[in-house]
Amino acid sequence: MHGTPRTSSRAAPLGQIDSNGKPTHPLRRIVLTGFMGSGKTTVGPLVAARLGWSFVDADDAIEAEAGCTIAELFGRHGEAAFREREQETIARLAAGDALVLALGGGAIEHPGTRSLLLGAECTLLVHLEVELATTLARCAGTEHTRPILADQVNLEGRYRRRLPLYRAAHVSISVDSLTPEGVVDSVLRAAGLS
Repeated sequence: MHGTPRTSSRAAPLGQIDSNGKPTHPLRRIVLTGFMGSGKTTVGPLVAARLGWSFVDADDAIEAEAGCTIAELFGRHGEAAFREREQETIARLAAGDALVLALGGGAIEHPGTRSLLLGAECTLLVHLEVELATTLARCAGTEHTRPILADQVNLEGRYRRRLPLYRAAHVSISVDSLTPEGVVDSVLRAAGLS
C-alpha cells in the first residue's frame, strides 16, 4: 500500500455536494498525524507550499506560547496538563483556513482532539503511517530531544497503543518507502487537490 492512500471507513466531513457536483464546503485545512519520524514536519511545509497555504507545527506553537520546550512542560506540569494545553492549542489552530497543521505524535490520544479533527467540516485528517523500524532509523541521534527513543519497550508500547487511533484518520498513507515529495503527492491525491 506504499503511497496509495487508504481511506478509513469514516468519510471525510468535507461538506455536501451541490447540483453542479461541487463541494458546498471545500477543503480548507489538512491536518497531519502520525508517530514520530513519520515526516509530519518535513512534509507539512511542502504540502502547504504546493497549495499556497500556511503551515503550522502544533508543537512549535505550544512552545512559543509557553516560552519553554515541550519536555520542560511535561516535567513541570505532567502529561495530563500538557495534553489539555495541546488540545486547546489544536482547537484554536484548526479553526484556520488554508492551513496545513502538523500534530505532535501523542496529540491523537486525547479524545477531544480526535473528535474535533474527525468531525470538523472542511478538514482532512491524514495519518502518515510508518513502521517502528522506520521511526528508529529516522530519529537516530535525536535521543537528547526524544528520550523515549532510549526506552525500546515503552516506545513499542506507545506505538502499538497509538496505531489504531492514527488509523481512525480520514486517510492513512504508508510512507516508509516514499520520498518527501512522494508523500506530498499522496497527500494531495487523498485530498483531491492534485
